Amino acid sequence: MKAKIGIVTASDRASAGIYEDLSGQAIIDTMKDYLTSEWESVYRVIPDEQESIEQALIELADQEQCCLIVTTGGTGPAKRDVTPEATENVCEKMMPGFGELMRQVSLQYVPTAILSRQTAGIRGQSLIVNLPGKPKSIRECLDAVFPAIPYCIDLIDGPFLECNESVIKPFRPKK
Repeated sequence: MKAKIGIVTASDRASAGIYEDLSGQAIIDTMKDYLTSEWESVYRVIPDEQESIEQALIELADQEQCCLIVTTGGTGPAKRDVTPEATENVCEKMMPGFGELMRQVSLQYVPTAILSRQTAGIRGQSLIVNLPGKPKSIRECLDAVFPAIPYCIDLIDGPFLECNESVIKPFRPKK
């Protein structure tokens, strides 16, 4: 069975067609690099509105049954940055280690990484991970946290994700 991966870009300007969504495409390109198992993307570009973000996350988790939902945008301190709040509202369990590691990695590149509020959580059989909005930062953050993602998905009874180990090496405990 094909794994479904949800990709949500929270951006007023991209959702209005003012500019191209490079961040969502960066996530898709990264997943193509990482994964060797069959998967399909379920892609949404929505405004920076908490209700819209929550609805998209619920739909991707509950109806589309995405094992992984990756968001981009809306993680900063600005008034319209509400992706972490939306994520927290729809998740049963929060996974703060994802945000901690992403900030730690991003701090190696920019001192403003401390302003980022990305997080992660579990809704049903879906892992939701908030990423920053810049394509370069997306790859840096995914390179850091993705090794734990396939095993996390195993633990919540999701599909077995196989990776191109010359690109990214997932960690799974020895049985």
